[in-house]
Amino acid sequence: MTRHTKDVAEDVPRPTRRGPRRGAPYAFLAPAIVLFLLFFALPIGYAIQLSLRTVEVQGLGLGSGARREVWAGLANYTDALADPELLDGALRVAVYGLIVVPVMLGLALVFALLLDAERVRGRRAGRLLIFLPYAIPGVIAALLWGFLYLPSVSPLHRTLDALGLPEPDLLGGNALYLALANIAVWGGTGFNMIVIHTSLRAIPAELYEAARLDGCSQLQIALRVKIPLVTPSLVLTFFFSIIATLQVFSEPTTLRPLTNSVPTTWSPLMKVYQDAFGTGDIHSAAATAVIIALVTLALSFGFLRAAGARARQGEAR
Repeated sequence: MTRHTKDVAEDVPRPTRRGPRRGAPYAFLAPAIVLFLLFFALPIGYAIQLSLRTVEVQGLGLGSGARREVWAGLANYTDALADPELLDGALRVAVYGLIVVPVMLGLALVFALLLDAERVRGRRAGRLLIFLPYAIPGVIAALLWGFLYLPSVSPLHRTLDALGLPEPDLLGGNALYLALANIAVWGGTGFNMIVIHTSLRAIPAELYEAARLDGCSQLQIALRVKIPLVTPSLVLTFFFSIIATLQVFSEPTTLRPLTNSVPTTWSPLMKVYQDAFGTGDIHSAAATAVIIALVTLALSFGFLRAAGARARQGEAR
Protein backbone atom coordinates (compact mmCIF):
# COMPACT_ATOMS: atom_id res chain seq x y z
CA MET A 1 0.00 0.00 0.00
CA THR A 2 1.43 3.38 -1.06
CA ARG A 3 1.60 6.34 1.26
CA HIS A 4 -1.15 8.17 -0.65
CA THR A 5 -3.44 5.14 -0.48
CA LYS A 6 -2.75 4.78 3.23
CA ASP A 7 -3.65 8.43 3.91
CA VAL A 8 -6.86 8.06 1.94
CA ALA A 9 -7.75 4.94 3.91
CA GLU A 10 -7.18 6.78 7.16
CA ASP A 11 -9.45 9.64 6.05
CA VAL A 12 -12.36 7.30 5.35
CA PRO A 13 -14.76 7.55 8.35
CA ARG A 14 -15.18 4.34 10.19
CA PRO A 15 -18.68 3.17 11.00
CA THR A 16 -19.66 3.86 14.58
CA ARG A 17 -20.68 0.88 16.65
CA ARG A 18 -24.02 1.38 18.25
CA GLY A 19 -26.21 -0.91 20.15
CA PRO A 20 -25.48 -2.75 23.39
CA ARG A 21 -22.14 -1.01 24.00
CA ARG A 22 -23.70 2.42 24.33
CA GLY A 23 -26.00 1.18 27.06
CA ALA A 24 -23.31 -0.77 28.92
CA PRO A 25 -22.42 2.06 31.36
CA TYR A 26 -26.06 2.51 32.29
CA ALA A 27 -26.40 -1.23 32.84
CA PHE A 28 -23.48 -1.18 35.26
CA LEU A 29 -24.85 1.89 37.05
CA ALA A 30 -28.41 0.57 37.25
CA PRO A 31 -27.97 -1.54 40.46
CA ALA A 32 -26.34 1.37 42.30
CA ILE A 33 -29.01 3.80 41.09
CA VAL A 34 -31.83 1.45 42.14
CA LEU A 35 -30.30 0.91 45.58
CA PHE A 36 -29.75 4.65 45.98
CA LEU A 37 -33.36 5.41 45.13
CA LEU A 38 -34.82 2.64 47.30
CA PHE A 39 -32.69 2.95 50.42
CA PHE A 40 -31.58 6.60 50.37
CA ALA A 41 -33.70 8.96 48.28
CA LEU A 42 -37.06 7.28 48.96
CA PRO A 43 -36.65 7.16 52.79
CA ILE A 44 -35.55 10.82 52.81
CA GLY A 45 -38.57 11.85 50.77
CA TYR A 46 -40.90 9.82 52.98
CA ALA A 47 -39.39 11.36 56.14
CA ILE A 48 -39.90 14.86 54.73
CA GLN A 49 -43.50 14.00 53.89
CA LEU A 50 -44.14 12.71 57.41
CA SER A 51 -42.55 15.79 58.95
CA LEU A 52 -45.06 18.04 57.17
CA ARG A 53 -48.10 16.21 58.50
CA THR A 54 -49.61 15.46 61.90
CA VAL A 55 -52.40 13.42 63.45
CA GLU A 56 -55.60 15.23 64.41
CA VAL A 57 -57.82 13.68 67.06
CA GLN A 58 -61.54 14.42 66.91
CA GLY A 59 -64.09 13.87 69.63
CA LEU A 60 -63.15 11.40 72.37
CA GLY A 61 -60.73 9.46 70.18
CA LEU A 62 -63.15 6.56 69.70
CA GLY A 63 -64.07 4.98 66.42
CA SER A 64 -62.27 4.61 63.15
CA GLY A 65 -62.77 8.23 62.08
CA ALA A 66 -61.52 9.81 65.34
CA ARG A 67 -57.89 10.08 64.21
CA ARG A 68 -56.86 11.39 60.83
CA GLU A 69 -53.67 12.67 59.30
CA VAL A 70 -53.72 16.33 58.28
CA TRP A 71 -51.31 18.85 56.80
CA ALA A 72 -49.17 20.55 59.46
CA GLY A 73 -46.71 22.59 57.43
CA LEU A 74 -43.68 23.66 59.47
CA ALA A 75 -45.41 23.25 62.83
CA ASN A 76 -43.48 20.05 63.63
CA TYR A 77 -40.18 21.82 62.89
CA THR A 78 -40.98 24.77 65.14
CA ASP A 79 -42.05 22.43 67.94
CA ALA A 80 -38.88 20.38 67.56
CA LEU A 81 -36.62 23.45 67.62
CA ALA A 82 -38.43 24.76 70.70
CA ASP A 83 -38.11 21.43 72.53
CA PRO A 84 -35.52 21.84 75.35
CA GLU A 85 -34.70 18.12 75.27
CA LEU A 86 -33.32 18.44 71.74
CA LEU A 87 -31.11 21.36 72.77
CA ASP A 88 -29.89 19.49 75.85
CA GLY A 89 -29.06 16.46 73.72
CA ALA A 90 -27.16 18.63 71.24
CA LEU A 91 -25.10 20.15 74.08
CA ARG A 92 -24.26 16.69 75.43
CA VAL A 93 -23.13 15.56 71.99
CA ALA A 94 -21.03 18.73 71.64
CA VAL A 95 -19.20 17.99 74.91
CA TYR A 96 -18.82 14.37 73.86
CA GLY A 97 -17.38 15.42 70.50
CA LEU A 98 -14.90 17.84 72.10
CA ILE A 99 -13.46 14.85 73.95
CA VAL A 100 -13.67 12.18 71.25
CA VAL A 101 -12.47 13.90 68.08
CA PRO A 102 -9.15 15.42 69.29
CA VAL A 103 -8.15 12.36 71.32
CA MET A 104 -9.06 9.85 68.61
CA LEU A 105 -7.36 11.72 65.77
CA GLY A 106 -4.34 12.51 67.93
CA LEU A 107 -3.84 8.86 68.82
CA ALA A 108 -4.42 7.81 65.20
CA LEU A 109 -1.75 10.24 64.00
CA VAL A 110 0.75 9.14 66.68
CA PHE A 111 0.20 5.45 65.92
CA ALA A 112 0.52 6.06 62.17
CA LEU A 113 3.78 7.97 62.64
CA LEU A 114 5.17 5.28 64.92
CA LEU A 115 4.31 2.51 62.46
CA ASP A 116 5.86 4.52 59.62
CA ALA A 117 9.10 5.18 61.48
CA GLU A 118 12.29 3.35 60.56
CA ARG A 119 13.50 0.31 62.44
CA VAL A 120 10.09 -0.50 63.85
CA ARG A 121 9.56 -4.15 64.65
CA GLY A 122 6.22 -5.88 64.39
CA ARG A 123 4.73 -3.29 62.04
CA ARG A 124 2.12 -5.70 60.61
CA ALA A 125 1.11 -7.03 64.00
CA GLY A 126 0.86 -3.48 65.33
CA ARG A 127 -1.43 -2.40 62.49
CA LEU A 128 -3.64 -5.42 63.10
CA LEU A 129 -3.86 -4.90 66.86
CA ILE A 130 -4.68 -1.21 66.54
CA PHE A 131 -7.26 -1.80 63.79
CA LEU A 132 -8.88 -4.84 65.44
CA PRO A 133 -11.25 -2.88 67.78
CA TYR A 134 -12.80 -1.21 64.72
CA ALA A 135 -13.92 -4.63 63.47
CA ILE A 136 -16.01 -5.15 66.62
CA PRO A 137 -19.59 -3.85 66.26
CA GLY A 138 -20.39 -0.77 68.30
CA VAL A 139 -23.09 -2.49 70.37
CA ILE A 140 -20.74 -5.34 71.32
CA ALA A 141 -18.00 -2.86 72.22
CA ALA A 142 -20.41 -0.84 74.38
CA LEU A 143 -21.50 -4.00 76.19
CA LEU A 144 -17.91 -5.08 76.82
CA TRP A 145 -16.92 -1.71 78.24
CA GLY A 146 -20.25 -1.37 80.07
CA PHE A 147 -19.57 -4.50 82.12
CA LEU A 148 -16.06 -3.20 82.84
CA TYR A 149 -17.61 0.03 84.12
CA LEU A 150 -20.30 -1.72 86.21
CA PRO A 151 -19.08 -1.93 89.84
CA SER A 152 -20.76 -5.27 90.60
CA VAL A 153 -18.97 -7.20 87.85
CA SER A 154 -15.97 -5.03 86.92
CA PRO A 155 -12.52 -6.50 87.66
CA LEU A 156 -11.24 -2.92 87.84
CA HIS A 157 -13.52 -2.10 90.76
CA ARG A 158 -12.62 -5.35 92.49
CA THR A 159 -8.92 -4.58 92.12
CA LEU A 160 -9.35 -1.08 93.51
CA ASP A 161 -11.45 -2.46 96.37
CA ALA A 162 -8.75 -5.04 97.20
CA LEU A 163 -6.11 -2.29 97.25
CA GLY A 164 -8.26 -0.11 99.47
CA LEU A 165 -8.56 2.62 96.84
CA PRO A 166 -11.75 4.60 96.13
CA GLU A 167 -13.92 3.18 93.37
CA PRO A 168 -14.90 5.77 90.74
CA ASP A 169 -18.44 5.88 89.40
CA LEU A 170 -17.70 5.71 85.68
CA LEU A 171 -21.37 5.62 84.71
CA GLY A 172 -22.52 8.65 86.65
CA GLY A 173 -22.15 12.41 86.45
CA ASN A 174 -19.53 13.93 84.22
CA ALA A 175 -17.58 10.67 84.19
CA LEU A 176 -20.22 9.33 81.81
CA TYR A 177 -18.78 11.53 79.05
CA LEU A 178 -15.36 9.95 79.56
CA ALA A 179 -16.86 6.46 79.60
CA LEU A 180 -18.70 7.02 76.32
CA ALA A 181 -15.72 8.80 74.76
CA ASN A 182 -13.44 5.91 75.71
CA ILE A 183 -15.65 3.47 73.81
CA ALA A 184 -15.64 5.66 70.69
CA VAL A 185 -11.89 6.28 70.83
CA TRP A 186 -11.15 2.60 71.38
CA GLY A 187 -13.25 1.60 68.39
CA GLY A 188 -12.47 4.41 65.93
CA THR A 189 -8.76 5.04 66.33
CA GLY A 190 -7.77 2.04 64.23
CA PHE A 191 -9.76 3.10 61.18
CA ASN A 192 -8.35 6.63 61.23
CA MET A 193 -4.86 5.26 61.79
CA ILE A 194 -5.13 3.11 58.65
CA VAL A 195 -6.22 6.12 56.58
CA ILE A 196 -3.34 8.26 57.82
CA HIS A 197 -0.78 5.46 57.58
CA THR A 198 -1.81 4.73 53.99
CA SER A 199 -1.22 8.38 53.17
CA LEU A 200 2.20 8.23 54.84
CA ARG A 201 3.20 5.20 52.79
CA ALA A 202 2.45 7.16 49.61
CA ILE A 203 5.03 9.87 50.40
CA PRO A 204 8.12 9.51 48.15
CA ALA A 205 11.21 8.27 49.98
CA GLU A 206 13.28 10.95 48.24
CA LEU A 207 11.75 13.59 50.49
CA TYR A 208 12.98 11.75 53.58
CA GLU A 209 16.45 11.38 52.09
CA ALA A 210 16.59 15.10 51.32
CA ALA A 211 15.49 15.93 54.87
CA ARG A 212 18.18 13.67 56.35
CA LEU A 213 20.82 15.31 54.17
CA ASP A 214 19.70 18.65 55.59
CA GLY A 215 20.31 17.30 59.09
CA CYS A 216 16.72 16.70 60.18
CA SER A 217 16.05 14.20 62.95
CA GLN A 218 13.22 11.69 62.90
CA LEU A 219 11.09 14.02 65.02
CA GLN A 220 11.74 16.96 62.69
CA ILE A 221 10.91 14.83 59.65
CA ALA A 222 7.62 13.83 61.27
CA LEU A 223 6.70 17.41 62.21
CA ARG A 224 7.93 19.24 59.10
CA VAL A 225 7.52 16.66 56.32
CA LYS A 226 5.10 13.91 57.21
CA ILE A 227 2.34 15.79 59.03
CA PRO A 228 2.03 18.61 56.45
CA LEU A 229 1.86 16.07 53.62
CA VAL A 230 -0.89 13.99 55.30
CA THR A 231 -3.05 17.05 56.04
CA PRO A 232 -5.68 15.98 53.43
CA SER A 233 -6.02 12.65 55.24
CA LEU A 234 -6.36 14.44 58.56
CA VAL A 235 -9.09 16.62 57.08
CA LEU A 236 -10.88 13.53 55.76
CA THR A 237 -10.72 11.69 59.09
CA PHE A 238 -11.86 14.81 60.94
CA PHE A 239 -14.82 15.08 58.56
CA PHE A 240 -15.82 11.45 59.17
CA SER A 241 -15.35 11.84 62.93
CA ILE A 242 -17.63 14.87 63.07
CA ILE A 243 -20.38 13.01 61.22
CA ALA A 244 -20.01 9.97 63.49
CA THR A 245 -20.14 12.19 66.58
CA LEU A 246 -23.35 13.89 65.49
CA GLN A 247 -24.92 10.47 64.91
CA VAL A 248 -23.93 8.87 68.22
CA PHE A 249 -26.64 6.44 69.26
CA SER A 250 -25.42 2.87 69.92
CA GLU A 251 -23.11 3.58 72.86
CA PRO A 252 -25.48 5.57 75.12
CA THR A 253 -28.43 3.37 74.18
CA THR A 254 -26.49 0.22 75.09
CA LEU A 255 -25.25 1.66 78.40
CA ARG A 256 -28.67 3.00 79.39
CA PRO A 257 -29.89 -0.26 81.07
CA LEU A 258 -26.72 -0.25 83.21
CA THR A 259 -27.15 3.21 84.71
CA ASN A 260 -29.74 5.85 85.50
CA SER A 261 -27.49 8.65 84.23
CA VAL A 262 -28.45 8.14 80.57
CA PRO A 263 -31.92 9.51 79.78
CA THR A 264 -33.90 8.35 76.79
CA THR A 265 -33.10 11.63 75.03
CA TRP A 266 -29.35 11.77 75.80
CA SER A 267 -28.49 12.43 72.14
CA PRO A 268 -30.62 13.91 69.33
CA LEU A 269 -30.89 10.53 67.60
CA MET A 270 -32.05 8.93 70.83
CA LYS A 271 -34.76 11.57 71.02
CA VAL A 272 -35.83 10.69 67.48
CA TYR A 273 -36.05 7.03 68.49
CA GLN A 274 -37.99 7.88 71.67
CA ASP A 275 -40.47 10.07 69.80
CA ALA A 276 -41.00 7.51 67.04
CA PHE A 277 -41.22 4.29 69.07
CA GLY A 278 -41.67 5.48 72.65
CA THR A 279 -44.42 8.09 72.48
CA GLY A 280 -45.54 7.12 68.98
CA ASP A 281 -45.23 10.63 67.54
CA ILE A 282 -43.74 9.61 64.21
CA HIS A 283 -44.33 13.02 62.62
CA SER A 284 -42.38 14.92 65.27
CA ALA A 285 -39.63 12.31 65.06
CA ALA A 286 -39.41 12.78 61.30
CA ALA A 287 -39.11 16.55 61.70
CA THR A 288 -36.32 16.15 64.26
CA ALA A 289 -34.51 13.69 61.98
CA VAL A 290 -34.68 16.13 59.07
CA ILE A 291 -33.30 18.90 61.30
CA ILE A 292 -30.39 16.68 62.37
CA ALA A 293 -29.67 15.82 58.74
CA LEU A 294 -29.70 19.49 57.72
CA VAL A 295 -27.40 20.48 60.59
CA THR A 296 -25.00 17.66 59.70
CA LEU A 297 -25.04 18.71 56.06
CA ALA A 298 -24.46 22.38 56.93
CA LEU A 299 -21.57 21.63 59.28
CA SER A 300 -19.97 19.23 56.81
CA PHE A 301 -20.31 21.65 53.92
CA GLY A 302 -18.98 24.55 55.99
CA PHE A 303 -16.01 22.54 57.19
CA LEU A 304 -15.13 21.38 53.69
CA ARG A 305 -15.41 24.96 52.38
CA ALA A 306 -13.13 26.22 55.16
CA ALA A 307 -10.62 23.42 54.57
CA GLY A 308 -10.65 24.08 50.81
CA ALA A 309 -10.12 27.82 51.31
CA ARG A 310 -7.21 27.18 53.68
CA ALA A 311 -5.66 24.76 51.20
CA ARG A 312 -5.91 27.33 48.41
CA GLN A 313 -4.27 29.94 50.62
CA GLY A 314 -1.44 27.52 51.34
CA GLU A 315 -0.92 26.87 47.64
CA ALA A 316 -0.90 30.61 46.92
CA ARG A 317 1.88 31.11 49.45
